[in-house]
Amino acid sequence: MSIEVLNETEARIDELELVDLARYVLTEMHVHPQSELCIRLIDEPAMETLHVQWMDLPGPTDVMSFPMDELTPGRDGEDPEPGMLGDVVLCPSVAARQATAAGHALEEEILLLTTHGILHLLGYDHGEPEEEKEMFELQRQLLLTFLATRGRSGDGVAPAPFLSGGESAAGVAAESRGEADAVPGAGDSSADQQEVDRG
Repeated sequence: MSIEVLNETEARIDELELVDLARYVLTEMHVHPQSELCIRLIDEPAMETLHVQWMDLPGPTDVMSFPMDELTPGRDGEDPEPGMLGDVVLCPSVAARQATAAGHALEEEILLLTTHGILHLLGYDHGEPEEEKEMFELQRQLLLTFLATRGRSGDGVAPAPFLSGGESAAGVAAESRGEADAVPGAGDSSADQQEVDRG
C-alpha cells in the first residue's frame, strides 16, 4: 500500500503513526494492497479555501475527503480492485481546538479525523441517522482496535465520544474478535467531515 503524508503545517504530528493507522484501516476494510492514499495536513487559510471552493461553506473545517477512483471496501470472497483511493486533508489547528473541547490530545483527534476521512473515501457517509450510526460505530471500532494493537488502553487516549460505560480499547478489540459481550454505546464523532467529488 502506498500511503503518503504531507505535513504542510508547523504542527508536530507523528507521521509514522498516521501511516500505520491508515494501513490498519485499509487492511481491515479489505482495500487492495496496491491502492494509494495521500494524507495532507494544511493550515487554516488553505483549508478555508478548499472548504469554500468545494463545499461553498465559510471558514476552515477539520477534515475533507477527495475520492479519486471511488474504491469501496472489499468483500469476503471478492478480489478488491487496486487504484488511487484519494486524499484526506486535515487541518491540525482546527483539530487542536476540537481536541481541547473534547478533553483529549491532538494526536487522538488527528487519528479520529484520519479514520473518518478514509471511511468517507470508501463511500461511507453520515447524512442519514442509519448511515451515521453505521459509520460512527465502524470508525469507533477501527480506532479502538488500532490503539489496542499499539498497547494503548484507550483510557484517556481514545476520544471521549468513543468510550462509554467503562469501555477500553482492549475491550473493544476483544469484542471485535468475538471474545467479549457487546459493549454498549456506539458513541458519536466530533468530526465535521466533508466529502468532495473531484469529478
